[in-house]
Amino acid sequence: MAKKAKAETVEVAPQEVAVKTAPTKPAKPSWEIKDRVYFLKGNKTPLTYTIPGKHTRKHALLYFDENTGKQREIKYATNQDSPLVDEQKGECTMGHIRLYHPLKGKAYEEYSAVEEAVDQLDVLNDQVKAMNSAMTMEVDFAEAILRVELGSKVNEMSSKEIKRDVILFARNNPELFISLANDENVQLRNFAIRAVEMGIIKISGDQRSFTWGTNDRKLMNVPFDENPYSAFAAWLKTDEGVEVYRSIDKKL
Repeated sequence: MAKKAKAETVEVAPQEVAVKTAPTKPAKPSWEIKDRVYFLKGNKTPLTYTIPGKHTRKHALLYFDENTGKQREIKYATNQDSPLVDEQKGECTMGHIRLYHPLKGKAYEEYSAVEEAVDQLDVLNDQVKAMNSAMTMEVDFAEAILRVELGSKVNEMSSKEIKRDVILFARNNPELFISLANDENVQLRNFAIRAVEMGIIKISGDQRSFTWGTNDRKLMNVPFDENPYSAFAAWLKTDEGVEVYRSIDKKL
């Protein structure tokens, strides 16, 4: 019998097994391209308003490139594929800005129906809070608040007129009303104003000092750059001022 040939062993390099990976989803852009409505900030009401479309020393339009760590100049041109100056070629035709602009939040704002609704809701909540407080407020306190707005005209008003006007004041200017209602000195200021109007005490022509109306004896000097009635209201809380308050209160 013929001998069988011995099989040769051949070494084969290990083969890498291909692993299938799920395709990477493109990142969703943080700024959506869509029609937007904008409004100017402040009290500006021009027929047209221009915002800069290219980088200048006065209006910096720069893009920070995270890959290179450098600032890159921006210029908007209708005949260029890129807004980056170093990628633009040839003459540039400038156009009106229609995309996101760095002056957003400074010169103009984007209209948002959601934000508008939130702002309106905040105003309505303040109005309800202020009007509820005004409805239950004592007439004397209501008079003190109205005097800030109406001055000595309050003296000619009946209690019902005061109640009506303080509720309207709360509805029309809720923030100021709430601020005054929480001001512990507002009644003392009203107290001082009434005392001056009745001649119980006097305030100097330069509104820098208060004196008794009967003998011109000085009660206090008003600190520089302070509202005289606010300063007097604070002084009425001192040991000396409490005695003056009691004396005035008896005459009122």
